[in-house]
Amino acid sequence: MLLVALNNYFFNPSIMQVAMEITARHCRREMEDYGTCVASNPSSWQQQCHDLKLKVAQCTSSHPAIQKIRSDCAGQFTEFERCLREHQAAVGSCSTHVTRFLACAETVDLTGVGGAVPQPT
Repeated sequence: MLLVALNNYFFNPSIMQVAMEITARHCRREMEDYGTCVASNPSSWQQQCHDLKLKVAQCTSSHPAIQKIRSDCAGQFTEFERCLREHQAAVGSCSTHVTRFLACAETVDLTGVGGAVPQPT
C-alpha cells in the first residue's frame, strides 16, 4: 500500500514518476498486467481490472525490496503519513515529506534482498 498511497496522493509529475519507477522496478509483471488490462478495457477498466490493481497493491506492500525500503525509511514514511492525515484537504503541502521518503528509498542497499533488481554502482 506504500506506493499506492504515493500514487493516489501526489500528482506532481516528478514525484509520481519516482514512485512509479520504484513500483515498476520491483513489481514489473503486476504493473504490466494491470496496464494491459486498462488499455484493453477503456470504458470498463475500473471494474475489469480491479483484481489486477489489488495485485499491484499486494506486491507493493509485500515485496522484500519494498519492505526493506519501508523498514529503512520508516521515519520518513511515518512523517509523510502524518502530514497526509493532518493536511487531507491540501496534500500537496506534504511534497517535502514525500521527497524525503523517496530520497531515502533511493539510498537503501537492496543487495541480497530477494527479487530485488541490482542497484547501479
